[in-house]
Amino acid sequence: MTSPPDLRSLAQQWLTQGKPAMLVQVIASQGSVPRESGSKMLVSADAVAGTIGGGQLEFQAIAAARTQLSTGPSGPSVPVVRHLALGPTLGQCCGGALDLRTERLNANALATWPEAPLLFTLQLYGAGHVGRAIIQLLQTLACRVQWIDEREAEFPAGASAPHIERLCVESVQTEVRDAPPGAYYLVLTHSHALDLAITEAVLRRGDFGYLGLIGSATKRAKFLRRFEQRGIADEVVARLTCPIGVPGIAGKQPEVIALAVVAQLLQQASQTP
Repeated sequence: MTSPPDLRSLAQQWLTQGKPAMLVQVIASQGSVPRESGSKMLVSADAVAGTIGGGQLEFQAIAAARTQLSTGPSGPSVPVVRHLALGPTLGQCCGGALDLRTERLNANALATWPEAPLLFTLQLYGAGHVGRAIIQLLQTLACRVQWIDEREAEFPAGASAPHIERLCVESVQTEVRDAPPGAYYLVLTHSHALDLAITEAVLRRGDFGYLGLIGSATKRAKFLRRFEQRGIADEVVARLTCPIGVPGIAGKQPEVIALAVVAQLLQQASQTP
């Protein structure tokens, strides 16, 4: 699968197109600040992408970047580093301080820009309403996704983001074996029998980072009895998440369920070393 779309990809695109731009990034921080070190923003004459935290900090950083950009190719090419105390300098209530570097977007800046770290690798089984809603939310996240269904017609028209791979196969549960160790799985198919087969395949692997199965507490209880009969260890089955989604969010609309599920995936990712 390809790398996820991120600010670096856009920077490469602008560079290829010859679009003049500045790269603004937080290179150090102390105390309470809007964004952590490594946060980046691209600034051109007519566009801004990414964020270093918003507010007066970002407003002034954009203005300074455009001033540097307006000097043209003959202007200074070395990065400009400013130390900003957010309270005294900008009147922001965060109270921390940070070092902000502004430099021209060029091949060297791109070469020293690391790929965005992945939050997780996910196999999502099912291209129904909830699956589609989840995919919509994953379009801009730094993750890798295999979106798997045996029904080609269920995938929506149009291309997905490059980091989301659509896979139409007949025996979808066999795709479980190809996922990397620690992968996340979401099982949302149109068939309880297929849900059971996929979930069992993941449980038998045992090396999953997260396994979510759509359904009610009743469905969970029925599946657990099946897994017990088939000799799957209790401690492995206990790691199955069903129902899925962070608790306390009411509503069964696909979009609501998707929000709760993606929040749960992010929670899990934040707890994983």
